[in-house]
Amino acid sequence: MFHAAIFDMDGLLIDSERAIMRAWIAAAQVVGAPLSEREYLPLVGSSRQHCYDFLLSRLGSEAAFQLAREHVQGQLSNAVFPLKPGTVGLLERLAARQIPCAVASSSEISEVRRRLKAVGIIEFFSVLAGGDEVAHGKPDPAVYLLAAQRLGHAPEHCLAFEDSLNGIRAARAAAIPVVVVPDLVAPDLTAAFTVLDSLEHTHPHLPLWFGFEV
Repeated sequence: MFHAAIFDMDGLLIDSERAIMRAWIAAAQVVGAPLSEREYLPLVGSSRQHCYDFLLSRLGSEAAFQLAREHVQGQLSNAVFPLKPGTVGLLERLAARQIPCAVASSSEISEVRRRLKAVGIIEFFSVLAGGDEVAHGKPDPAVYLLAAQRLGHAPEHCLAFEDSLNGIRAARAAAIPVVVVPDLVAPDLTAAFTVLDSLEHTHPHLPLWFGFEV
């Protein structure tokens, strides 16, 4: 039985990964360095620095990267991404049973707050942890360990919810069992505690996971 829940954000709670990928692919076209989905997909769920290092290499120069980054920021700075199915229902059920919840995201903490506020779910989370608050991002466990520490629970007493391979690796490296809900990429599921098609399907599992009646 677990005492707290830690959620990834992009691709798990909100349907943002596709828009972010499309923005970078379009930006690469603008600077004349075409980027394919196949090349981009391994970046999903990884640290901001890893993403930037790869994109800088792929786009060919610092100037091209900065121009592409400005294009992406212009496309996404005020974007409101839709919630993934089942998000609100799950968070409401956990809140009703006073299960503390956190977000552990590769995104910057300011962007985590903005995106969660924009879709009206930030009040469900007593703890937020962003990729810019740790020295190493996913698949390093640091952001999950930070979230668990802020929750006041041992990592093994938390349950993570993830969609990407890098996120799964980060949670497992922190000794946190992982419920996997794949999004853009079907990750290696051998390390998953449970695999679901959607957060809508969490409902019957809650008694086992958190020890309360449905």
